[in-house]
Amino acid sequence: MEKHVVLGVVAMVIPLALIIAGGKPSYIPTKYQAFWEGYLRFVRNMLYENAGEKGLKYVPLIASLGLFIFFSNLLGMVPGLDAPTANLNTNLALALIVFFYYHFEGIRENGLFGYLKHFMGPVKLIAPFFFLVEVLSHIARPITLALRLFANMRAGIMLLLTLVNLVIGNPFTMALSPLVLLFIIAIKFLAIFIQTYIFMILSVVYIAGAIASEEH
Repeated sequence: MEKHVVLGVVAMVIPLALIIAGGKPSYIPTKYQAFWEGYLRFVRNMLYENAGEKGLKYVPLIASLGLFIFFSNLLGMVPGLDAPTANLNTNLALALIVFFYYHFEGIRENGLFGYLKHFMGPVKLIAPFFFLVEVLSHIARPITLALRLFANMRAGIMLLLTLVNLVIGNPFTMALSPLVLLFIIAIKFLAIFIQTYIFMILSVVYIAGAIASEEH
C-alpha cells in the first residue's frame, strides 16, 4: 500500500480518536467538548453565511474535510513523515469528492434543467458562450483545488527545510535555535490553518452556488 494512503488513514483516525477520547457529550460541556463544539459552530457559521439555512446540512462534509486536511498537514511536521496532502493523488481525490457532490446537490435542489440554467448567464443571446465558459470553469475547479493544496504543502516543506538548514549552518542562529525553532513551528502552523481554511471556504462557496435557487 502506498505511503500516502497509509498516512491518509492515520489522518482520519487521529481526529476520530480525539473526539471519542472526550467521552459522552454532556449538557454542561467540558473545555474539551467546548473546543469541538466551537469548531462545529465555526463550520456552521461559514455555511450559514454563504448558503443560508439550506447550507447547514453540509456541516458534516465540510467539518470532516477540514479535520482530514488539518491533521494530514500536521503529519508533515513529524520528522520522517510526509503529509498525505503533499501527494497530488490525495488532493485530487478530495477535490473530486467536492466536485461531484456539489453538482449532485445542485441537481437535487433545482432539478437538472433548473441547475443547468446556472450555466447560461443572465443574457439569453450569449447563453451558449456563458455555458461553455461555465463548463470550463467547473472542470478547472477540482484541478485548481488539488494543485493549490499540493503546491502549498510542497512549498511549505521546502521553506521549512531551508529555514532548518539556515539554523544549522549559522552559529548565531544556532545560539538562538530554540527561538528560531518556535518561529519556524509558528509559521508552519499558520500555513496549515490557512491551507485548511482555503479548501473549506472554496468548497462552501461551490456548494452554495450549486444549491442557490434561480431567483437568488
